[in-house]
Amino acid sequence: MYKPLFPSPAGGEATTRNKKLPVLVHFHGGGFCLGSCTWANVHAFCLRLAAEARAVVLSATYRLAPEHRLPAQLDDGAGFMRWLADQSSSSDDSWWLAEAADLGRVFVTGDSAGGTIAHHLAARAHHRPNSGPAVVTVRGYVLLMPFFGGAVRTASEAECPAEMFLNLDLFDRFWRLSLPAGATRDHPAANPFGPDSPPLHEVDLRPVLVVVGGNDMLRDRAVDYVQRLAAMGKPVELAEFAGEPHGFYTLEPGSQATGKLIRVLSRFVDAASSSEATTV
Repeated sequence: MYKPLFPSPAGGEATTRNKKLPVLVHFHGGGFCLGSCTWANVHAFCLRLAAEARAVVLSATYRLAPEHRLPAQLDDGAGFMRWLADQSSSSDDSWWLAEAADLGRVFVTGDSAGGTIAHHLAARAHHRPNSGPAVVTVRGYVLLMPFFGGAVRTASEAECPAEMFLNLDLFDRFWRLSLPAGATRDHPAANPFGPDSPPLHEVDLRPVLVVVGGNDMLRDRAVDYVQRLAAMGKPVELAEFAGEPHGFYTLEPGSQATGKLIRVLSRFVDAASSSEATTV
């Protein structure tokens, strides 16, 4: 958990203040096979995100492939949201989250594979029955270079240079290790618009922000995702960072581009905070 510190008006020690802050539930990337919320680059990004977005950041973990193949990671994401709802209803007023978190303003963010988890949480929320008073409300979703796949190559995949951080060899390897045995990349866990994927037309999606990099091999799939959702009338935004590679905000969490990304994310959070919410 990350909470921002605010300078004391009198110049004393920094404090967390008493103001309730929006909550960003963040899922790390790694192709469903690698990564941890304890990794130094993930830690550095979450630190900056909390400080500059003025939000409580909860960095979540999940099981990894190949020991645990999809949809285990998606189920773990849903499990984390249930855990948050359970914790929020605690009667202990001194609970560590109570003093800072506004659980009426929760946002799900995810990097790469974590962005794919965020998509599935958004889609699943429509089908989950509301079984009691709302204790956590999700206002929106942020997909940072989501790790989507498909049986047919896109242009940005086919043209990806081999020396890139995420290239075709690694992309194919991640899917081979993480998808259910015998499944293709059109599996619903990989391709939101595959032949067996549940239709999104009837899903009452909360606002979605999708971030892409101009030099990311996954760019075309993310842009197609935004265009399809927009054609369905869904509240979706695209933010493209020209010239940036996959995961630039964790590769260089202190960069100017990462700072710009956090400002874009902050504006999205402010705007979506007034939208209708999905209860957990």
